[in-house]
Amino acid sequence: MTMHPIILSGGTGSRLWPLSRPLYPKQFLRLHSDKTLFQETVLRLDEMDLLPPTVICNEEHRFIVAENMRTIDREYTDIILEPVGRNTAPAIATAAIMAIKQDENALLLVLSADHVIEDNEAFGNAVKQAGTLAEKGYLVTFGIKPSEPHTGYGYIEKGKAIDEGSYNLAAFKEKPDLQTAQSFVDSGMYLWNSGMFCFKARSYIEELEKISPDIITHAKAAIEKSKDDLDFTRLDKDEFEKCEDISIDYAVMEKTDKGAVVALDSKWSDVGSWDAVWQVSEKDKNGNVCIGDIIAKSTKDCLIRANKLVCTIGLENMIIVDTQDALLVADKKYDQDVKSIVEDLKKADRKEAKHHRTVYRPWGHYDSICHGDRDQVKRISVKPGAKLSLQKHFHRSEHWVVVKGTAKVTKGEETLTISENESVYLPVGIVHALENPGKIMLEIIEVQTGSYLGEDDIVRLEDKYGRS
Repeated sequence: MTMHPIILSGGTGSRLWPLSRPLYPKQFLRLHSDKTLFQETVLRLDEMDLLPPTVICNEEHRFIVAENMRTIDREYTDIILEPVGRNTAPAIATAAIMAIKQDENALLLVLSADHVIEDNEAFGNAVKQAGTLAEKGYLVTFGIKPSEPHTGYGYIEKGKAIDEGSYNLAAFKEKPDLQTAQSFVDSGMYLWNSGMFCFKARSYIEELEKISPDIITHAKAAIEKSKDDLDFTRLDKDEFEKCEDISIDYAVMEKTDKGAVVALDSKWSDVGSWDAVWQVSEKDKNGNVCIGDIIAKSTKDCLIRANKLVCTIGLENMIIVDTQDALLVADKKYDQDVKSIVEDLKKADRKEAKHHRTVYRPWGHYDSICHGDRDQVKRISVKPGAKLSLQKHFHRSEHWVVVKGTAKVTKGEETLTISENESVYLPVGIVHALENPGKIMLEIIEVQTGSYLGEDDIVRLEDKYGRS
């Protein structure tokens, strides 16, 4: 049997602020290895006989997904862009509909882009078992054998055994309190809800048509009216946002009589909090996870990520996360409350709630080094062969100094080649573009001056990435 992997990559990971933010969320961070969580998810599929994955993400992450795939040299079947977030049930519906167009008997393996699974062999065996059940018409979810009474996960109650390690799905249980979680673990009848699934695309669609027919109606319409955009499939916004905002658990799995669960015995985490990151990370002799330039004295069981020199004395069970523009210090027992900080930042309309100081673009990235009332300095890094849009500004002028590589600059009717230690001035209103014709990263320092320096003062006239 050949499976179609579907990777859901729509989360924002707000409990991992300030490292995870909506424009660069946790699935694209290196939290567990030298690969991002998204890349770990893709590479986990290598040992199985699977088609290249289909990825579902929001529009703002499309180039990050493509770059993540490129840097590990893996192919993808499609990248489907959600115009608005509508949770997992509608997202999976679109993937199922599109899979059937390629293969009437398509078998889907639905994965989250941000999970850590330590035992790939156990995972592969569980997938094979789930595939066998799915071929028989079951809608299968994966349950993790609990290692502790965790209150941060939902639980699945096992029903009658189907085969060794697989069961009818009896019930879903919301995140419990500690006493209830302990009783679940003691009973041996419960598994952690992993949020991973396996079923025939046709089986899922048929259940949705019975239980939530409007989702299928609007998902089909969103696909019929979709547009190809470079290597992406852009769903129709008007139709897709009519889909109910609901998870697959609530929409289908809790109501179907075809539900099954396969037990996965592996160290697993959805890395949903800083304490979870600490738990899955390699620790020093004092139980500390230290990443960056850190001096930790009399410090125990802490997670410390540093963007600059960070020194600690006499701390225990603390989280310290230092980024270019924000610092989080918290007791680990309050790590679930980080989300409330993000909500406060959103209410205050703080930019730190949405993006980092370093902002990623399809051509590379820029770092806003400093800014004043009428001036701003950025360090701009452009990938080999990449080009910024042909654009102009109404309120600011720019001065570019090349510090590494060679720049090809369009300035009005001129085309200039600017080398290291050379510069070019771009007055207000002039049409201009920046391109890296070389084989190494181009780095320039940009000094902006003017009455308004916001990113919305960009008029794109032409853009190779479809943003004009």
